[in-house]
Amino acid sequence: MPETPSPAASPGVPTPAQTQQPPTGVSPVTGPTPNKGYEAAAMQRVGLIVKTMTDMLPLVGATSELGQALMKSISSLAKHVPTGSTSSAQDRNSIDEMQRKNAQQTATMQQMRGGGGAPGGGMPPGGSPAGGGMPSPGMGAAA
Repeated sequence: MPETPSPAASPGVPTPAQTQQPPTGVSPVTGPTPNKGYEAAAMQRVGLIVKTMTDMLPLVGATSELGQALMKSISSLAKHVPTGSTSSAQDRNSIDEMQRKNAQQTATMQQMRGGGGAPGGGMPPGGSPAGGGMPSPGMGAAA
């Protein structure tokens, strides 16, 4: 139902409710700000990806279909990564972190499949399930 203006309010004079500003921080203009630390970490990982794809390019050849896709991806990602944004130590740390996560995921998948937790099929290093096998040649008799 449409509201009619009150007789006391003239059409050219704003009412107090119209002139009042919203409280600070409630404006729809402000939004969440990105975390610069996460942004830097992502930039570092993208740099590692670009480096890895560049290393893969000679393996597949630049003229193959996969090589063309790699070239296109490298060129589109490289413009977002500043030159020298990664170092060899950062690359090594990223690779170590990926290997650690991969090992954790592999162990979780083995547990979900019911494979147990012992790698190598559950056999102890001695060679027999009872563990009383012959000592290995390099260990000597008084191990």
